[in-house]
Amino acid sequence: MTLGLFNNFPQNLHYIQSYNNMTTNRQLQQQLIQHLSKINNKQFSFEEVTIPTVPKGVVIFEIGLAETDGFTFLNEEQTRKALEYISKGQVSMLDFFCAIRYYKTDGEKQQALKFDYYMLRGVFGKGTLELQVYHERGPRYVSPQDLTNFLVNNLNNNLKRKIIKELTPTN
Repeated sequence: MTLGLFNNFPQNLHYIQSYNNMTTNRQLQQQLIQHLSKINNKQFSFEEVTIPTVPKGVVIFEIGLAETDGFTFLNEEQTRKALEYISKGQVSMLDFFCAIRYYKTDGEKQQALKFDYYMLRGVFGKGTLELQVYHERGPRYVSPQDLTNFLVNNLNNNLKRKIIKELTPTN
């Protein structure tokens, strides 16, 4: 079993974005895992994530980390396990599954809408990070570009200093 790598990651990508990494790969990977764990199941307004396409809309991320042939929900135990794994050795890629749940709110009531299903791969090079995105299915209320922008900006905003800086899009 290989933690962080999915054997069947799609080859036909829908979006690729490259970044400068202002820290070590290990530190970036640990920050990324911790951040994704923190936003797991947290409720965001559409405005916080993307241009609102659903009035009074709510966005909830469910994120899993790859384990060879599947993904395990990034809960407290899985986060600890991933951080331990990263601290022990060199990791060049991390694969994630991201289900994005959408709800339309009306007071206390929430109406479930169709979900988006994404796969993300982080490729860590010397001083760089490349995020590769595959949209499996769903309405794309959050586009692949908006997803990467939200994740990176939200990560940077929750740290004392910006550790990832965007390079120009490659497609």
